Formats: sequence, structure tokens, C-alpha cells
Amino acid sequence: MIRPMREEDLKQAADLEKRYFSLPWSEKTLRESLERQEYVFLVAEEEGQIAGYAGLLQVMEEGDITNVVVDESCRGRGLGRGLVSRLLEEGKARGIRAFTLEVRVGNAGAIRLYEELGFRSEGVRKGFYDLPKEDALIMWKREDT
Repeated sequence: MIRPMREEDLKQAADLEKRYFSLPWSEKTLRESLERQEYVFLVAEEEGQIAGYAGLLQVMEEGDITNVVVDESCRGRGLGRGLVSRLLEEGKARGIRAFTLEVRVGNAGAIRLYEELGFRSEGVRKGFYDLPKEDALIMWKREDT
């Protein structure tokens, strides 16, 4: 089930961050962001546990997909696709016309998913990621094209 993130989900979301990101958002940062109107956070819940989550930051008519993570034990079941698709729907309902994200150049599975959802590569941020150091592919999905 994909639903809006609630305060009681923050600990599990922060745990996912720690397990899968080299520079994770803290529970405090997630809480502060969740309280702000310009953010949208969704969770994929299975059997009372958070299997994944995704976030979107709105800046006028643009949306920055900030975080997408699915627990390794739950991958391959469409949760990432579901989370990103719902973020796009939520963003469109808020008037967002263009969405962007960064993804590690070596994350072929995520890149393929984003391309299937209509994102296109528009540049590279050299050395964007740490631990390990890696470039980021900048991807955009523009609703008017």
C-alpha cells in the first residue's frame, strides 16, 4: 500500500536512509521536511512495515525528487515504480510541470525505471556522490513535452 508518510513512519524511513545512502537524511531532517508544505513524502507499507519511501520538493512549478529507497528484501515487486508514479501524480495535482532528480551513473536499474517513467538525461554532476565517489546523472521529466 502506498500512502502519505506520517510522523510515526519517520524512524523506519530514517533507518532505510542509514542502510542505503552514504549521506543519509536524519530522522530530525525528515521530520522537519515532512512538516513543510512544499514537501510530499510517500511510503510503501507492507504488513505494518515501511518497505520504501520517496520524497518530492516543490519549487513553484518544478518538483525535485529528493529520495527514493526500497528495502533490498522488497525490491523487484514494483514498489519503486509505484512510489515515483504516485509522486508524479501528487506533483501534477499541485501544478508541477517539470520533475527532476539525480541518480548515480552506475545505478542502471534506477536509470531504466526513470526512463520508463518518461525521464530523460540532461546532464551530469561530476563527483556529486560520496562513499563511493561517483557522478550523478541529472534527469528531467517535462510535462509540456
